[in-house]
Amino acid sequence: MSRGWVGSSVLVAVVVASGTGLAAWKLASIEASEAEAANQPEPMEMVTLAVARQLEHRQTTTSIGTVVALRSISLRNEIAGTVRRVALVPGEIVEAGTVLVALDVSVEEAELKALQVQSELAETLLARTQKANDNRAVSESELDRARSVRDVALAQIARLRAVIERKTMRAPFRARVGISDVHEGQYLEEGTLLTTLQGVDDDAYIDFTVAQRVAAGLHEGEAVEVFATGDADVTKAVIVAIDARVDPATRNATVRAKIRVASGGPSPGASVRVRVPVGAPLEAVGVPLSALRKGPAGDHVFVLARDENGAMRAQLRRIETGPVLENEVVIEDGLHAGEEVAASGSFKLRDGALVALSDGPGAAGPGAEVAAER
Repeated sequence: MSRGWVGSSVLVAVVVASGTGLAAWKLASIEASEAEAANQPEPMEMVTLAVARQLEHRQTTTSIGTVVALRSISLRNEIAGTVRRVALVPGEIVEAGTVLVALDVSVEEAELKALQVQSELAETLLARTQKANDNRAVSESELDRARSVRDVALAQIARLRAVIERKTMRAPFRARVGISDVHEGQYLEEGTLLTTLQGVDDDAYIDFTVAQRVAAGLHEGEAVEVFATGDADVTKAVIVAIDARVDPATRNATVRAKIRVASGGPSPGASVRVRVPVGAPLEAVGVPLSALRKGPAGDHVFVLARDENGAMRAQLRRIETGPVLENEVVIEDGLHAGEEVAASGSFKLRDGALVALSDGPGAAGPGAEVAAER
């Protein structure tokens, strides 16, 4: 009994001693690690600096517009007849005066020859009557009658030539031919739709509608932005007309702007988005797009300022953002002009982080950083 009690006591003493030794060793290791960490320098993030600048910002609204050619017609025949020749190739560009459709004019041409013979005879009789009148062989009334016969013959020739010309449909201006279904030998009733012609010009119109309060603030010569395909494909257009009438059903007014399409812009009839300015310009602040950070709590930037030790640190600042203007984002509230913010490299920062300034842009572009964070 005594001997077992002594063995247990010895075992307990050994366990306690081992635990105490391990605890002492662990404590010593922790103290050594803390001492080593205390001697480690604070992590520093490399960023580029940008200064918030004052800019003039104007609110905008978006409307859907339609591209309209400066000149556009539906080609129809004025006189009924049979097609003798057709030159309508869909998509082809034709010059002004090009014959597109010619109706049969064989009857008119025969009548024209007969009238030309009659005109020549009337001209000869008039010359003889004039000579006789000079010799006082005929009266003035006979001379007038001969002159009227000649004039009637000439008028009939002019009328018949006009009929022949009306049976020949020409391009009134340089245009692109639309789809057609006209063939040689086909009989056309008067007013049959032959095809459409869209003028080929360096400019085109954009027709769009805006609310009457927006239209009231617009004026001719003001610029709007047109987006043909995406946000990156933007073209400037100039307002050339504002409809004086407001639609009583929608309370919208139609606005027409002129856009340059010489370099291959949208085709007539295409739908585009139009960004229209609203109201007077407002004062705002602009920073590079790479400075904008997005998170669960909303948009923010990192303002750079020095602490009491003179070290540059990042301070998280909540902001209210506006539209993106090219590579710059409009800050409507939360930031003042002249404040310094982190631009490229700001995605690595946290509130209070120590930063170092880089002379060049970060490895990741501004668009990539914002897209990655979204």
